[in-house]
Amino acid sequence: MVNSALQTTKTAGVGWRWLMLALMCGTFLAGGYWAGVQHGTGSERARLGQVKVERDQLEASATELRKQYQVARQQKISLERGRAIDEQALSQARQSLVALETSNAQLRLDLGFYKKIMAPASVAKGLQIDRLSIDKTPEGGFNFRLVLTQVGNNKLYQSGVVAVNLLAQPGDSAEAIRLRDVSPQIDDVGVKFRFRYFQDIKVSLTLPDGFEPLEVQVVAQPKGKETVNVQRTFLWSKLVAN
Repeated sequence: MVNSALQTTKTAGVGWRWLMLALMCGTFLAGGYWAGVQHGTGSERARLGQVKVERDQLEASATELRKQYQVARQQKISLERGRAIDEQALSQARQSLVALETSNAQLRLDLGFYKKIMAPASVAKGLQIDRLSIDKTPEGGFNFRLVLTQVGNNKLYQSGVVAVNLLAQPGDSAEAIRLRDVSPQIDDVGVKFRFRYFQDIKVSLTLPDGFEPLEVQVVAQPKGKETVNVQRTFLWSKLVAN
């Protein structure tokens, strides 16, 4: 009985020690866990705060960049608008310059034209075939302009008829065509004229298919017993090229 009681007491003491050891281990583990949790929470808080600071800095930088972008965009728009205005002004200035130069050239021609009529110095006097121009139209026809002048004495009128013939290329089936055959505005062999200073003869003409003019022959025949015919021949290629 005594031995049994002692054995029971020893067994109980060993169980108690194991229980205390288990409690101590649990307490130690719980404390370590809690300390880890506290340490981890503090680190996460610190990291979260740092992330918030970085976010605020990035938002501020993004706001500043947006402002700079808007300013740069407005400057770009202003520069492009200014450049477009400058280009338009330059284009208009060039067009005005070309128009002015063309007008000046025409004025110089007109001035020489009238000087020759009113105060001839070294040119022949009387009826003159001054100029002939032929301009091609977009429709494939031609605008014909012949200018007759009277040089020197302009007190009396010059009158008569002027005939125009288109001379063909060598070997062409038609050797010559009269102006009335290619212009619906001319219905006679010659065009009548009457003027003191000058006269413009303007008509439109259309060449027949296959006809290639080489020269334009102009013959002006004034009225009167002692008058002399005036004749000039123009190269078609130079007339159309000009």
